[in-house]
Amino acid sequence: MTPSVPRLVIAAPSSGSGKTTVATGLMAAFAARGLAVSPHKVGPDYIDPGYHALATGRTGRNLDAYLCGPELVAPLFLHGARGCDLAVVEGVMGLYDGAAGEGELASTAHVAKLLGAPVVLVVDASAQSRSVAALVHGFVSWDPGVRVGGVILNKVGSGRHEELLREALDSVGVPVLGALRRARPVETPSRHLGLVPVAERRALAVEAVSEMAALVSRGCDLPALERLARTAGPVPGDPAPWTPALPTHDHLSRPAGRPRPGIAVAGGPAFTFSYAEHAELLTAAGAEVVTFDPLRDEELPDGTAGLVIGGGFPEVYAAELSGNEPLRKAVAELAAAGAPIAAECAGLLYLCRELDGRPMCGVLDATARMAERLTLGYRDAVAVGDSALAAAGTRMRGHEFHRTVVEPGAGAVPAWGIRGRQRRVEGFVQRGVHASYLHTHWASEPGVARRFVERCRTS
Repeated sequence: MTPSVPRLVIAAPSSGSGKTTVATGLMAAFAARGLAVSPHKVGPDYIDPGYHALATGRTGRNLDAYLCGPELVAPLFLHGARGCDLAVVEGVMGLYDGAAGEGELASTAHVAKLLGAPVVLVVDASAQSRSVAALVHGFVSWDPGVRVGGVILNKVGSGRHEELLREALDSVGVPVLGALRRARPVETPSRHLGLVPVAERRALAVEAVSEMAALVSRGCDLPALERLARTAGPVPGDPAPWTPALPTHDHLSRPAGRPRPGIAVAGGPAFTFSYAEHAELLTAAGAEVVTFDPLRDEELPDGTAGLVIGGGFPEVYAAELSGNEPLRKAVAELAAAGAPIAAECAGLLYLCRELDGRPMCGVLDATARMAERLTLGYRDAVAVGDSALAAAGTRMRGHEFHRTVVEPGAGAVPAWGIRGRQRRVEGFVQRGVHASYLHTHWASEPGVARRFVERCRTS
């Protein structure tokens, strides 16, 4: 039987209510009390987990029932929570908001039910008093399968305001576990729909996390929140923790004595979007994973046989990326030699001829530019043909999040066919290169990591 992990899901009626402040502050406050805290984020967001990692000293991990499927949510949670005293899961959007047109799928409520976790509802109380009771009552009663174990009131104006809110909530029967006073906002700059990544502003991010922890410690009943977390029983279904290890019968398992191909993974401020499980899968499949920073490193790591370039905000660093001509040349030479390269979103832009008029690696016959419109949403995709990453017909779900446009040259071969209402082709396959706007979670299809490592070994 899998050991039970005390856990809380931090949710809200809507975005902008203060989930990130409360969740990150709780993680840091519990860690300061000597607890080993496992941090998690519902949905595809890459940025919040960076702040969670600062708060806890552990890798922030995502729980996405759309990208990975509902059946992997609990195993991935247990994988991340191994050896921890308590887990805090930050929700996404409003409690019941999921993938568009898919009912509850991938909502915070859905994930809370999959984990059997009590929910703490963070309510922006700045413009209400007695009405808060109706709001909370609605969220508590909407789905009997979701257990709302308490409320944290945010942006409370005064002692009298707090008193009115608590009196109103007495009738709902949901305990108030904290009240955060309206104050100067914690300095957490945003870009597009999220925070600026930790890697771009580490010193300020550390300070922001410290302020969140202080705010939550002052305003919340930490012992009561910990007691609530400990009411969570075994995870439903008693699943085994997810593991990146290859099954012994897998035909791609690394025979004894075969070399471990070096796979360079782009990191640093320009390429901050990556799921921790990707590197774990590559390592388990027999690769030697080495991180490099395209802003600073002028050479690829020694022995690089393959390259993974994830997402980020390359448009912010276009001048610096373009100015690192030695590395751009090294990437182009690696691609010309037929080495496997997997690129997502920012990685796609980096492989183009140019981005906003600045020279990039020139691996792909395509140009990229910033656009006014933000492209955002889940996608259901199928591999159009064989590539170093996926065999033709491989189905994966992805997430698109960018404010750029890529204009391909003639004869481009697409990577994915997008299914559903937005039928189209997307991305590029060119020799060993698989480049696309889609962010995918390889835990949903571990074969892509094994295939990629095997191609690195044999190319």
